[in-house]
Amino acid sequence: MTVLLFVAGIVVMLVGLGVSIALHELGHIVPAKAFGVRVGQYMIGFGPTLWSKKVGETEYGFKALPLGGFISIAGMYPPSPAQDGARKRLWSTLVQDAREQNDETIAEAGERTLYRLATWKRVVVMLGGPFMNLVLAVIAFSVMLSGIGIQQPTATVASVSECVLPAGTEQTECTAADPATPAAEAGLRPGDTITSVDGTAVSDFDEASAIIREHPDERIAVEIVRDGAERTLQITPILAENQYTNADGELVTDEVGFVGFSPTQERVRQPIWAGAEQTLANTGAVAEIIVQLPVKLYDTAVDLFTGGERDPDGPISVIGVGRIAGEVAATEAPIVDRVAVLVNLFGSLNIALMVFNLIPLLPLDGGHVVVALWDGIKRAFAKLTGRPAPKPADATRLVPLTLVVVVFMISMAALLFAADIFNPVDLFGG
Repeated sequence: MTVLLFVAGIVVMLVGLGVSIALHELGHIVPAKAFGVRVGQYMIGFGPTLWSKKVGETEYGFKALPLGGFISIAGMYPPSPAQDGARKRLWSTLVQDAREQNDETIAEAGERTLYRLATWKRVVVMLGGPFMNLVLAVIAFSVMLSGIGIQQPTATVASVSECVLPAGTEQTECTAADPATPAAEAGLRPGDTITSVDGTAVSDFDEASAIIREHPDERIAVEIVRDGAERTLQITPILAENQYTNADGELVTDEVGFVGFSPTQERVRQPIWAGAEQTLANTGAVAEIIVQLPVKLYDTAVDLFTGGERDPDGPISVIGVGRIAGEVAATEAPIVDRVAVLVNLFGSLNIALMVFNLIPLLPLDGGHVVVALWDGIKRAFAKLTGRPAPKPADATRLVPLTLVVVVFMISMAALLFAADIFNPVDLFGG
């Protein structure tokens, strides 16, 4: 059963990846068609075509390797300039090949080409893909936070410690020499719901705990509800070393008031805007990883060859994402908890796709946006200075740089594939 769940988790995440890629490409094709540009192909995957069907002027289909997707937009670049017949170098050959392929799309489309569009329209077309990933991320995080909710400690008591164990001890059971906890002495019981501490109303464990920590060796009134009836207990917190999370989310060790009880946990639905906030936070985190990508990849390579433990916040491949999804699906946690983690993983995957595609280098979407903006700047400057409109930027000249980027991406994928197979990220202490 565990193996089946593991496989099911991988399948679910692969389907999610396919949906993300399909909608990413749809984010490009919809505005392109809306602006009248001819789109020749819409393909999910790379390699040999498994299935395709032509609808109107566009061929839709699936290819053998579901690791990406592409669409063929007519006239990404302007027509080729006249050739001088003397180019023999490799780079020149690559540039010319790119120009010839681009010219073929122009011949089929006539005036309906991307490079003829206004700058803002070109930017909209190229940002359409990342925007779709952004929308999917917001939806996923909203479902997780506002639909399913997140585990939070409540004001209801789950358990009461019988005694105060010495700090730093490995002792797990009470002895006659160990003093009773203030909670046990006061008669606090599992199932009691705390409504007020020292005259201040509380609605969850964090609020109650914050007040208790501030009153060591002081007798305070704790109002509770037990079996539907209200009661007031008198508790004197003791001064003890305790670890807790402060308002900044940092784990702090301090001497504070301590009474000795644990709260119940329940899923609490967050405000509807929490999904957007989580998306923004994840985008920042992924952007930091992208900025440090060369260093992160180097560390991954070192860990791969030395067997070192990988950074859980480092880059992973599709194999790594699938593996994590399988492990999540196979855990012995409640179904709702597993679903929540998978939804969170799907949202994070779309954030990664969005941010990576916004890198301002060809052949990524961010590179095409830079080319469009450069064209727009040149046109605006010519208009301000009364000069004739300049020719559109010939981005095929950047093919050598584009090739370098492609080689880097392939090398990165190969490294991460190997790392995720032979030295995977361990998120579950396995």
